[in-house]
Amino acid sequence: MTKETIIETERLTMGYGSFVLQKEMNFKINAHDIFIIMGGSGCGKSSLLRVLTGLVSPLKGNVYIKGVNFTTASPEEKKEIMKKCGVLYQSGALFSSMTLAENIALPLQQYTDYSPKTIDEIVSLKLALVGLSGFETFYPSEISGGMKKRAGLARALALDPDIVYFDEPSAGLDPISSKLLDDLMKNINQTLGTTLVVVTHELDSLLDIGTNGIYLDADSKTIIANGSPKELLKNPPNQIVYEFLTRGKQKNVK
Repeated sequence: MTKETIIETERLTMGYGSFVLQKEMNFKINAHDIFIIMGGSGCGKSSLLRVLTGLVSPLKGNVYIKGVNFTTASPEEKKEIMKKCGVLYQSGALFSSMTLAENIALPLQQYTDYSPKTIDEIVSLKLALVGLSGFETFYPSEISGGMKKRAGLARALALDPDIVYFDEPSAGLDPISSKLLDDLMKNINQTLGTTLVVVTHELDSLLDIGTNGIYLDADSKTIIANGSPKELLKNPPNQIVYEFLTRGKQKNVK
């Protein structure tokens, strides 16, 4: 069965000014993937996420989302595309002066004409989905780091997006909270069919949840591996990827 491409890049080059981070990147993200962006520190993983979400323009090349050229789209077109995308930032990025319910309600108030009653019902549903039912009136300062990440995910899911982007979701979490978040991400992917695009260097996480991905190499400034993390570990295409996926173990990879 042919898989539907939901995101595709075309000769994508990104950087800042004359400094190039990554060049000539061509890859596809299929609908319902948990797509992992891998690589060592400073290779441009988070920068690629910013390009994919339209926060930063590429130096060259294009990003297509559902067949539409997102790079050259008008501000109005980009806004419509991003309504079907959610983002979970490293810190959760919740507004500290708002309750969890108010945080999650915000995108619904801004981008829909739902009644207050309907918004309240959706908020309760999204909080229940991430295991935070009953925490509607809590403020971010009153909950743990793992709960903040889950509340941030509930907000990212508020508008029922087709795609959710994650920037280092396990950063700052203890192993148990990290595993709970991984399980939640897999559940959302499997039950809702949401495509997840995840920047992470956490090996346990990316091997557990990743169904596809790419490896960005800082030295050659391009993609040097493409495929599911488990398959890349089983059949490493090169020494760099093998050592990354095995925490530096030595092996001669041909």
